[in-house]
Amino acid sequence: MPAEAISTHPSDRAQHLLRVLIQRYIRDGQPVGSRTLSKDSGLDLSPATIRNVMSDLEEMGMVSAPHTSAGRVPTPKGYRLFVDTLVRYRQPRDNDIDVLRSQIQRKADDAGALVSSVSSMLSDFTSLAGVVTVPQAQHAALRQIEFLPLSENRILAILVINDREVQNRILHTDRDYSSSELQQAANFINEHYAGKELPQVREQIVDDLDKTRDSMNQAMHDIIAVAQSAIEEAPQAGGEYVLAGETNLMDFAELSDVDTLRRLFDAFSRKRLILELLERSLSADGVQVFIGEESGFEILDDCSVVTAPYRIDDDTIGVLGVIGPTRMAYDRVVPVVDITARLLGRALNQRG
Repeated sequence: MPAEAISTHPSDRAQHLLRVLIQRYIRDGQPVGSRTLSKDSGLDLSPATIRNVMSDLEEMGMVSAPHTSAGRVPTPKGYRLFVDTLVRYRQPRDNDIDVLRSQIQRKADDAGALVSSVSSMLSDFTSLAGVVTVPQAQHAALRQIEFLPLSENRILAILVINDREVQNRILHTDRDYSSSELQQAANFINEHYAGKELPQVREQIVDDLDKTRDSMNQAMHDIIAVAQSAIEEAPQAGGEYVLAGETNLMDFAELSDVDTLRRLFDAFSRKRLILELLERSLSADGVQVFIGEESGFEILDDCSVVTAPYRIDDDTIGVLGVIGPTRMAYDRVVPVVDITARLLGRALNQRG
């Protein structure tokens, strides 16, 4: 039987063998040889014919041979074809969905507890690391600001956001200000900016400080300029996340060496890298899968990240997902991430 013709896209037979190879590799974690593929494929093909097909897939960059004559493993490019067109997704069982739904609804009144619970559930259901960004209001409006004088040229700024959220900031100044000076500045900000969204407040303060530079007394001008920094520091949507089950990654041989784990856990603790990746999913419609180097971060080259946004009404307010090796069970993981995002959004909608 002739070998597969080499092209930029695998034939149906080559795709079938690639699917079988990836499923076997995900299950066992060992390079897959031609004889194993011959048995598992359900096709009447000799090991020699399969070796020819594997050679073609290797030239296309879909598989690689880590050791001579030791079988082949999928590459990120092979996984990408698998995830996009070859995998047969398996929906969670009804009783598993019921467990997810009931646990989410049980925590629905406490957003912080809810996020922690969902992160742990994702980890438990997938045996990977679960991650959920803390939901943030898309519309963060300044309701009120107050200033209290502290010692050593410091001011306590108290911001009320969206009626309920209170944020405190300690501001450092060039000199001490009296209570009356601080009250005058607070009155000015509350009169001109209360009820407006934070991005708008930031822009208007800059403009107004320029326009009133000559008419406003210097002390008040300086206080408002300092207050601007407090408003600049108000956290934005997606600024925090909860991670659970990161120790699950130690169970995968490809991630278990000490140096890889140290760098992964360091990235988790610093958060900025993970947040940048999650923020790419805020505008996505449904599940996204980042495989290996697709994340854009070298530390995640041996990992895949599966994410989905969750929403209140039509507003995306956060992202959840899992982090694991590229050798993850995509057929199970992707549907779990998808349905968990839907259930979380539904619970938050009902709470609101």
